[in-house]
Amino acid sequence: MQFRQQALAKLQSPEELDLPVRLARPQGWLVLSVTLVATAAACLWAVTGSVASTVSAQAVLTHGQGSYLLQSPVAGQVTAVLAEQGEQLPASAPVVKVRTGQGESVVRTVAAGRVTALAAALGQIVSTGADVAAVEKVAHRSDPLYATVYVPAQNASAIPAGAAVDLTVSSVPAQRYGVLRGQVKAVDRAAQSAQQIGAYLGDGQLGEQFTRSGRPVAVLVRLDASSATKSGYRWSSAGGPPFRLDSMTLASASIRLADQRPVDWLLP
Repeated sequence: MQFRQQALAKLQSPEELDLPVRLARPQGWLVLSVTLVATAAACLWAVTGSVASTVSAQAVLTHGQGSYLLQSPVAGQVTAVLAEQGEQLPASAPVVKVRTGQGESVVRTVAAGRVTALAAALGQIVSTGADVAAVEKVAHRSDPLYATVYVPAQNASAIPAGAAVDLTVSSVPAQRYGVLRGQVKAVDRAAQSAQQIGAYLGDGQLGEQFTRSGRPVAVLVRLDASSATKSGYRWSSAGGPPFRLDSMTLASASIRLADQRPVDWLLP
C-alpha cells in the first residue's frame, strides 16, 4: 500500500508538468529513417526491377527433322540385313529382305537418313507393322545438330523465342569442357505423348523416359556454331571437347525464362 500511495502522489504532483516530452531518442530516428529508405528502395525495385529464372529439362541432340521407325509391310522371315547401324542411306534404299508365302519383299527407307538402330536380325520372324529399323532424317552428316528439350507443360508458355539455353551433354565432362550454348528456335503448342516422342526420335524407350512426370512440350534449340572448336559449336569453356558430337546423345538443358517484375507476383 505504501508504494501505491507514493505512485498516486507522484501522478497528482504538478511539479513536472512543465518539462518537455521526449518523443524518441536520436537512435530511434536513425532506425526509422533507415527503415523508410529500405522500404522505398524495395518498392522501387519491385516495380522497375526484374528477376531471371530458369527451367531444367531432359534433352536429346538430333538433326532437327527427327527420325522415323521403318516398319515391315509384310509378315515373314528376315533373310538378309542390307544396311548397317550408322550408315547414311538415300531414300528408297533397301534395308532388309523378308521372305513371305508369296516370295521375298524388300523393306526400303522412306526418306534419306542415317540408320540409328536395327531391330531386325537375320532369321528373325517379323509381323506386319513390326519395327525393323530407326532412321534419322538427315541428308548429310555435316548437317547441323539441334537439341530437342522436353519441358514440363506448365513451364512452356514462359519460354520466349531466342531464350538462352545451356546444355550439359552426357558424353562430355562438364567440369572440364563446360556446357554447350544454344538459343530457343521454336516451342511446340501441344504436349506430346510417349508414342509421339518415340516416333519422332525413333526410340520408344526415350518416349517413356521423357513422359514419366507427365506429357511434356518439345522445345527446339539451335546450337550456337563456332569455327574455333573441334565440335563446331560454342561452349562455356574456350575450346570445348576435342571431338565432334553425335546425334541421339542425351543431355540436360537449363532454359532461361522471360524476366519478371517482382510486383507481378503480388498481382492477380
